[in-house]
Amino acid sequence: MRGFLLRRLLQTLPILLGVTALTFLLMQLAPGDVVSTVAQNPSVSAETLAAMRHRFGLDQPWYVQYLLYLRNIAFHLDFGESFTRHRPVFEVLREGLANTLLLASAGALVTWGLAIPLGVWAAARRGRAADHALTVFASLGLAVPELVSGLLLLLLAARTGWFPVGGMHAADWDHLGPVARAIDVARHLVLPALVVGLVPLASRMRQMRANLLDVLALDYVTAARARGLPEHRVLLGHALRNALNPMITLFGFTLGALVSGSFVAEVIFSWPGLGRITVEALLAEDPYLVMGSVVLSTTVLVAGNLAADVLLVIADPRLRDA
Repeated sequence: MRGFLLRRLLQTLPILLGVTALTFLLMQLAPGDVVSTVAQNPSVSAETLAAMRHRFGLDQPWYVQYLLYLRNIAFHLDFGESFTRHRPVFEVLREGLANTLLLASAGALVTWGLAIPLGVWAAARRGRAADHALTVFASLGLAVPELVSGLLLLLLAARTGWFPVGGMHAADWDHLGPVARAIDVARHLVLPALVVGLVPLASRMRQMRANLLDVLALDYVTAARARGLPEHRVLLGHALRNALNPMITLFGFTLGALVSGSFVAEVIFSWPGLGRITVEALLAEDPYLVMGSVVLSTTVLVAGNLAADVLLVIADPRLRDA
């Protein structure tokens, strides 16, 4: 297992380097920079602008800036300084990352907590009314984009008042006790989590149904039925575990989709996560803040894939030598 983990970790390094290089290059190709924004103020002198460019290293070639950026990360875990917020990038992103992971985790709970039982239920009732109803539900989930579903849920919250229309905390957050704070965050989390979790839910439910139907057609399942075992024991005790193996592989990809989907939900519901920070950094042309957000998001995706690999090896030890 140790050798397997080491190989997987070494495979992630080129991915992270490629993502950072591409993001840095795209930021360089974008017109203007943070100093250009400051230069729109006529009261700022040319000497001040030149001093800012030198201080931020913007007077160096782009490849020098990139190498310095990698050196600072590798040796000092320093993601640079946010030009617009005048704070270290990781300090700015730390709280936003925690909020994004909370939203993505809630979305994962919606996705996997519903996809597996609904997929099993549809497979067990193949061709019946329940199976057809779940097929329609999955088709609608795949057809409606996250942006549209988010706006519809936001309209529902505004019209009914059942849920908060945005943000993460109520106005009286500072005066609430620990339990009341947890309940308040949970109420604010419901609608964004639904937006994040419903789109992958549809595809994962259909995948679970197809996997289970394939396993139910195998000879060992037929033999179990021939021995007179009840159908629920055949389904849950014999077929379900093998049907779950492909779902474990998809876990990492789903986690990445949940993080990217969280960005959309964060903008719609004003959730204070990496998505909002990234959008604000892009508008302010704050390159190191954008880079830090991209690096952290990519790290979450890589960690999700690694977790999926580990779970799959635990389920099937033969894959350790793959």
